[in-house]
Amino acid sequence: MNDPASSALVADLRAFDDYLRVERNAAVATRTAYRRDLERFAATLAAAGCGAWAEVHADHVRRHLASRHRAGSGPRTIARGLAAIRALFAWLLREGRVGANPAAELRPPRHTRPLPKTLQIEAIEQLMALPDTGPLARRDRALLELFYSAGVRLAELAGLDVEAVDLAEGSARVMGKGRKTRIVPIGGPARSALRAWLRDRADWARPGEPALFVSRRGGRLSRRAIQQRLARRAQQLGLPQHLHPHMLRHSFATHLLESSGDLRAVQELLGHADIATTQVYTHLDFSHLADVYERAHPRARRRRREG
Repeated sequence: MNDPASSALVADLRAFDDYLRVERNAAVATRTAYRRDLERFAATLAAAGCGAWAEVHADHVRRHLASRHRAGSGPRTIARGLAAIRALFAWLLREGRVGANPAAELRPPRHTRPLPKTLQIEAIEQLMALPDTGPLARRDRALLELFYSAGVRLAELAGLDVEAVDLAEGSARVMGKGRKTRIVPIGGPARSALRAWLRDRADWARPGEPALFVSRRGGRLSRRAIQQRLARRAQQLGLPQHLHPHMLRHSFATHLLESSGDLRAVQELLGHADIATTQVYTHLDFSHLADVYERAHPRARRRRREG
């Protein structure tokens, strides 16, 4: 993208990224994905001889999304690309740079959202039963307990500082998506595990290090390191499925919804801005109820025997 037309488009994309960062407090991952999608769109426009955003119309957007589909992008990726283009033109409209949003009336491709994978409660109990073999085991136990107890995201857990955790009250203040903070409760087993780890942390952490979870080198434990510790624990137990951090968050939400049926409360605890995001767990809850019905209802058993 070295021609003058594409250079002008890319300069605007940098300004849009600054807007997302400063005014919208958009997450780094969101900004990175949007930047990548929009740079591809700008390259498509430049190749078509379109050198200004005001020249873009709906057919440009359609052709670009169709080319992404032909290149093998899935519905979710294409929908994210469309969302990025819509957001860009909403900003350009606000800045008085364009007269209309060419993506406003376009609809993303339909896709079936896969149900999140969860662990059975028995597997959770196995996972938490780490033998106390020293500081590393106590740290990993605290990690696992807090993941499942609070239902936090990987980035939220890795970003936790000591001062954000109140063990007396049984709560933690986490920084979620869009730099929004929320208070999450911490259960008894997680509090006990954290108390044990905090005694070891005092010997491990570098002076002035605020992180709750630190490595043996004394710095904040990275997200990648947390993923590896969880995967190793699952491997040790011989769990049949790959264990990733979000699986504990999904399990937290599913088990809580099965017990309480309170979708709004689960939404608040997970930090979802839109309850539609949380509603995926109602499908999991129904699956659980259907499974109980099949096992327990006499007519269900008879139908299975007759079949």
